[in-house]
Amino acid sequence: MQIYMNGKMVPKRDAKVSIFDHGLLYGDGVFEGIRAYNGRVFMLREHVDRLYRSARAITLKIPMSKQAMVNAVIRTCRENRTRNGYVRLVVTRGVGTLGLNPFTCKRPQVIIIAGTIQLYPKELYDKGMSIITVATVRNVAEAVNPNIKSLNYLNNILAKIEAINGGVPEAVMLNAQGFVAEATGDNIFIIKGNTLLTPPPYAGVLEGITRNVVMDLARQAGYDVREQMLTRYDVYNADELFLTGTAAEVVPVVTIDRRTIGDGKPGKITKDLERRFREFANSVGEPIF
Repeated sequence: MQIYMNGKMVPKRDAKVSIFDHGLLYGDGVFEGIRAYNGRVFMLREHVDRLYRSARAITLKIPMSKQAMVNAVIRTCRENRTRNGYVRLVVTRGVGTLGLNPFTCKRPQVIIIAGTIQLYPKELYDKGMSIITVATVRNVAEAVNPNIKSLNYLNNILAKIEAINGGVPEAVMLNAQGFVAEATGDNIFIIKGNTLLTPPPYAGVLEGITRNVVMDLARQAGYDVREQMLTRYDVYNADELFLTGTAAEVVPVVTIDRRTIGDGKPGKITKDLERRFREFANSVGEPIF
């Protein structure tokens, strides 16, 4: 495996960062997870745009243009002969001192890894997933805005620990007001009748790339799509429930907090959107080869 590091391709064994990098010391940096399908990088420019928005929000100046970043991702995929896989794009604050001051870091580091990922087994897509809500509250926007996809994922990790301890692969986090926000790594949708409902960004949600694609595909298919504040009551009474994310794609949920959703099987609309998403993902994107 070849890793892109600051303009050079480096063998995996030689890909190292300094122990004084503020990305390691303080989680000071931003990242994106991106998929490659059928020899194309899916929604690459949208991911790069979001990366730069995250960086701007934390006053991190990425030392290359957006087009150069796009080219670097494609180059990394090409070097690793990635046709179907997962790309992790990371920008750290860079090497600095043992202190919080980010301005001691003179040059950010850009790291790109092209590999593979399988977040959930196929069985969960066929039969549906069980999830729970957890006590860990989603970061409030006034502290660390969830739309900043930062290297400090401790909020999500604490919720993930609760999910694992609860015997399920994923968990739903509420915001400080008690409304549904998102899962530890995915966005959440419920279906009532012919209507898709998902929390708006101001509920404490990362505005997911896959989330937005699914919303567009649903509208094109004739479904009613709305961003709306949701409570657990709304979720418990949903006809269908599913999660979306770069790694997860579209995954059905059949129980939450031991309450059965619908008839306890992946719903008709969920399966339709899962199919539409995969067809779309395999037909668009920036060509690698």
